[in-house]
Amino acid sequence: MKKNEQQIYDLLLLKNQLCFPTYAAANKIIRRYQPLLKELDLTYTQYVVMMVMWEKEVVNEKDLVNSLYLQANTLAPLLKKLKQKGYININKDNKDKRNIVISLTEQGKELKDKAVHVPLALAQEPWLTVEEAKEYRRLLYKIINDGKELEDEDCN
Repeated sequence: MKKNEQQIYDLLLLKNQLCFPTYAAANKIIRRYQPLLKELDLTYTQYVVMMVMWEKEVVNEKDLVNSLYLQANTLAPLLKKLKQKGYININKDNKDKRNIVISLTEQGKELKDKAVHVPLALAQEPWLTVEEAKEYRRLLYKIINDGKELEDEDCN
């Protein structure tokens, strides 16, 4: 095999992939969240929905889909489950019945106080320094946003 051919095949080595360490790291991080979220009776995906709800309290379903980089058909069962748990209300917009508005309930607001320990616990993990974590988050959002950098205030 010629050197150029070997270099081309080296592109297929797992260690040379960006996708694999991203996938493996995401799995490791999410597994670390699971016992913390189990105490709150939330899945990881329900938790990220709730983080948006704690931030905004009232949000249009389309905006929630965009914030979480999810498909509407993925979000619908999550919202239904969170409504069953009493954390959110789901209503049609009074001005435009095609729009769905999600709002945080009092019980959902109370859950925020119980959930505050989750990011604090994860911050104790020895994986990255604070500066490395900020840079990692910045680079991930750059990938997610097709090369566009986030504004400084968007990525604390």
